[in-house]
Amino acid sequence: MVYHAVGRTLTGKSKAKPNGKKAPAEERKQYLESEYTKVRVVDLDLKELVVLPREIDLNEWLASNTTTFFNLINLQYSTISEFCTGDSCQAMTACSTIYFWYDEKGKKTKCTAPQYVDFVMSLVQKLVTDEDIFPTKYGKEFPNAFDSVVKKICRYLFHVLAHIYWVHFKETLALELHGHLNTLYAHFIVFVREFSLVDPKETSIMDDLSEVLCTPLPAAQNHVTER
Repeated sequence: MVYHAVGRTLTGKSKAKPNGKKAPAEERKQYLESEYTKVRVVDLDLKELVVLPREIDLNEWLASNTTTFFNLINLQYSTISEFCTGDSCQAMTACSTIYFWYDEKGKKTKCTAPQYVDFVMSLVQKLVTDEDIFPTKYGKEFPNAFDSVVKKICRYLFHVLAHIYWVHFKETLALELHGHLNTLYAHFIVFVREFSLVDPKETSIMDDLSEVLCTPLPAAQNHVTER
């Protein structure tokens, strides 16, 4: 069954959830503190890293990068997955947004964050290993709507990254993996912006972090860690 993710931003004065209860007050964004945002694992110009090479086909470039981001984000989530449970994360949240799932018939599916992420990773795994969508054999062409598939995948992956920052950054810090997360997030955002793969309205909930992480650090302040 194919699922479609739908995010509902809780806006307005009441900030009411669908069940009528008020949304919890916004917590301090620990991930925005400079002592953490300056930690990265590589010192590269990400803009140059994502630009389409002249000798590479656009769809090939999108396919390669999308598959890589899927694997890296899946791996990043796996590091905190034991803390993301049905009890601790009863909904898929990020900032003031709750993401819901609907099946292909439009039926709303209630799911916890780990269920949501499982839907994301299972669906994306199915897509990137489908030779008719992500061809790997010589002479096989990409489908006409390939860019729409990539956009869908990137939107899902953004939801996972946003959830990790908003709900599981403390665990990421405890594991000393925030440098990896920062680098992955910045690379992903620069990539999707370069090829207009995710609606800016979708990513706006994390604009404060994007602004910080996608701005190159001055050489004197660049705290690069290697693990």
